[in-house]
Amino acid sequence: MKAFKVPNREEVSPANQAIFDTLKKKLGKVPNSYAFMASSENGLANYLALSNAKSSLTIREKEVINLIVSAINDCHYCVSAHTVIGKLNGFTDEQILEIRRGNISFDAKLNALVQFVKEVTNKKGNASQQAIDNFFAAGYTNESLVDTLMIISERTFSNYLNAIVKVPIDFPVAPEI
Repeated sequence: MKAFKVPNREEVSPANQAIFDTLKKKLGKVPNSYAFMASSENGLANYLALSNAKSSLTIREKEVINLIVSAINDCHYCVSAHTVIGKLNGFTDEQILEIRRGNISFDAKLNALVQFVKEVTNKKGNASQQAIDNFFAAGYTNESLVDTLMIISERTFSNYLNAIVKVPIDFPVAPEI
């Protein structure tokens, strides 16, 4: 069985070292998932470009997507990381658990989003017409649709990478549900 090691700063390229330095200044650390992405010369920079790209969605909407996709994909690393980020963006512990369960009672628009994302993720892109109609009826647009699918793709990539590599969780571990 192949064992994966999260590289440290000295084990990555100079370009990735510069990204590590920026992350350390901005976040206080280089999260293990990001550090492993630096195993690729371009992987970390490409991922961060997608992750930090402009979006029509709010940060809270993005966190709803991150949390439900990570919960469905059973990525304990991302669920833990995005539980912390969700709290920083105003969600309570109970709201985060509702998001992870895929049924939001505190906000109808976010519930339409979580229902849509849950179906897209579970059904590999084949959401029901009702979930699509509810998404648009809640006020989302074609632009929102594209941006939602981009975030699902980004999160799915990191979920899959973390599952294969078994990246050690370096955030407070999110509670099981």
